[in-house]
Order: sequence, then C-alpha cells, then structure tokens
Amino acid sequence: MHRKLRLHELHRKTVDEFHQSEKIPVRIILDDIRSGHNVGAVFRTADAFMLDGIFLCGRTPSPPHVEISKTALGAEDTVTWQHVETAVQAAEICRADGYEIIVIEQTTGSISLADMVWHKAKRYAIVMGNEVTGVSDNVITLSSQCVEIPQWGTKHSLNVSVAAGIVLWSAGKAFHLN
Repeated sequence: MHRKLRLHELHRKTVDEFHQSEKIPVRIILDDIRSGHNVGAVFRTADAFMLDGIFLCGRTPSPPHVEISKTALGAEDTVTWQHVETAVQAAEICRADGYEIIVIEQTTGSISLADMVWHKAKRYAIVMGNEVTGVSDNVITLSSQCVEIPQWGTKHSLNVSVAAGIVLWSAGKAFHLN
C-alpha cells in the first residue's frame, strides 16, 4: 500500500541550506517571456534542480510579481536571478563566465534533446524563448548548440515552462546522478 509522504518526510533543504549548497553549473536565460506564470514555474524548476541562476531578459517580468509568486511558491527567494536588458547581454555575461550557450529552438542544425550529452566539466547557459516568437535570432547566432525537444503530435512547440522543465530535468539528471 502506498501513501503520500508528509512534508517533513521529504527532507527538503531550508532556504538557508539552499543558499549555502553547491549548485549545478547550469543557468537559464529567459528571452522576452511574457507570462509571469511561466517565469514562476521556471523559478520553481530551477530550485528543484539546484540551478546556478536565472537571467530575466527584456520584457520578462521580475520579482516581486504576483504571477511569479503564485507559481514559484517562494523559489524566487531561493534561486539567484538578475534582470538584464537583452538575452544577448545575458549570453555574453554567461560566456565571459565560461558558460556554453545552448539554445532550445528548432533550427536547421538543431539536435534532439535525446542526443544531448551533458558534460560535468562544462557550464551551460540554456536559452528559452518567447512564447510566440521563440529565441531571438541574434541569440541563436551566439549559441554553440541548438537543441530541440522531440515531439510526435500535431503541435510544433511546447509551453515554455513545460519545455524548460523537460530540458532542466535532463541537465539536472546528468549532474546529480552521474
């Protein structure tokens, strides 16, 4: 017989423990995301997988924000974040810090996420694009790799927070389990 675990049985970190813990060398760059709900969901996922941080770019909303808080459930207070004017600036900052720029987008040279090899010796900045227009072309040109999530239905894209969850789980698994 199964039962749901109670909160105290999950042994989650406190906010202080989270801040003091080593993070995986993965940052996420949100390129002109419109929805605060999507941003909050990415914060929550970034907390779950212990990411190094989030860049909120352009018109992407920043905390404090009611929609972010509603879905982040406090993760906006644990995950390091900063707002910059453009995703290009964020990519350049990450590059200068030694991060490889990975764009999640369907392009002529993109590879399947199933074929992505995450190297523990590397640092990654993952760019997620606008809900309608995707990742900006000028950011794509800065990337070292474009990765797409395999899909088999009639739609050609996923909600940005869902896509981030899939990609970040893949990265998180590689860094936490190997």
